[in-house]
Amino acid sequence: MPLEDHRFPCDQCGADLRFDPSSGDLACGHCGHRAALEEAGPWGGGIRELDFEQAMRDLLPIQEMEVTRVSQCPNCGASVEFDPDAHAAECPFCATPVVKDTGENRHIKPRGLLPFALTEEAARAAMVAWLGRLWFAPNGVQDYARKGRRMQGIYVPYWTFDADTRSHYRGERGTVYYTTRQVMRDGKMTTQRVQKVRWRAVSGRVARAFDDVLVLASGSLPKSHTEALPPWDLTRLEPYRPEFVAGFRAEAYTVDLDEGFAEARGQMDRQIRRDVKFDIGGDRQRVHQVETEVSEVTFKHILLPVWMAAYRFRGKSYRFVVNGQTGRVQGERPYSAWKIAAAVLTGAVLAAGLGYVLAVYG
Repeated sequence: MPLEDHRFPCDQCGADLRFDPSSGDLACGHCGHRAALEEAGPWGGGIRELDFEQAMRDLLPIQEMEVTRVSQCPNCGASVEFDPDAHAAECPFCATPVVKDTGENRHIKPRGLLPFALTEEAARAAMVAWLGRLWFAPNGVQDYARKGRRMQGIYVPYWTFDADTRSHYRGERGTVYYTTRQVMRDGKMTTQRVQKVRWRAVSGRVARAFDDVLVLASGSLPKSHTEALPPWDLTRLEPYRPEFVAGFRAEAYTVDLDEGFAEARGQMDRQIRRDVKFDIGGDRQRVHQVETEVSEVTFKHILLPVWMAAYRFRGKSYRFVVNGQTGRVQGERPYSAWKIAAAVLTGAVLAAGLGYVLAVYG
């Protein structure tokens, strides 16, 4: 299978064009020339779902697979596509220097992506504002983030899963009722209201069609970062086109399809359990057993936009990520020992002053 490289030279100067989130076209950073994205046409294939069982049996059509050049970070394990002419780079996920040791990665093609909607300047402003709200962040980190090198735009891999489910359950419905009893309180006999629950065995069936259950297909970032980035508006997914990735990087997925589906099943099961409790009704619910039949499972590989900064400050690495669609920010919370000590000292002084005032004038 041949390697797939995509270059978009500028018609005016020959430099590489890159996708501009502010205008939605291709722009040359060298001479300023712009080129509109051509219509994809019906041959692009759209964002078609793929059959999960076929993929598990390695029976996907050859056109659904591709081979790309990637470099793997020795520190965090991220597999990131780099420009073919790059010889050395820094890992965008942890700021570890990565010597360009090109490897080939055969994987399922991305079917869709969310194009970047935020420019690098807007993402940096969002990150600096977020850092400014952290009281105990070191000033050096804030200054470095404000004046440091540019953030990197990366398309992060995700799986989405669709499935039809039918579940049979057994459980109990609880109905709350009240009784009264006589108790002694403060030497007097009083009436006390007591809550009780009457349980009755129930069983039934629930069904749900799941659409676009989203699973991160990378382990490069902590889940505390990625789980805080949603919501994503997947209605704005575009069929994958290399023009959208021009000037950005794309991370290869490291969570295989079967692992991703196992996580998706966990999300589905939690929703099904909520459906079961709703179906049981009553005031209380007990769920003893749920047996689920899953059918018509399809999936797609998509890419979502993330602006990322990995800074090393006084020997420690700080990572910040910005949702490239909404501007939502998440990252490690840096703390300044000096600021914390100063806050504690100030609190102690104020408490001592208040104590003195109360002692003298109280």
